[in-house]
Amino acid sequence: MKTAAIHSRIDPETKEKAETILQRLGMSPTEAIRMFYTQITLRNGLPFSVEIPNEETEQALEDSRSGRNLERFESADALIDSWK
Repeated sequence: MKTAAIHSRIDPETKEKAETILQRLGMSPTEAIRMFYTQITLRNGLPFSVEIPNEETEQALEDSRSGRNLERFESADALIDSWK
């Protein structure tokens, strides 16, 4: 079977984190990339949705990253009860 090479640059921290996860899954980076490309061809597009978050979602993500405006709950049940 013929193969083609893919060359890509990615920041070292992201690469290390991803490869740690792939290792736990028993996959090599090459296998993951092959799987990703196969899914793109099977679905005729990306195998997940890609969207730009609206302002409210963007603010919630920023708050979460910076630890602002967070509610804490003692249990999952307490969280669910807060929705009622």
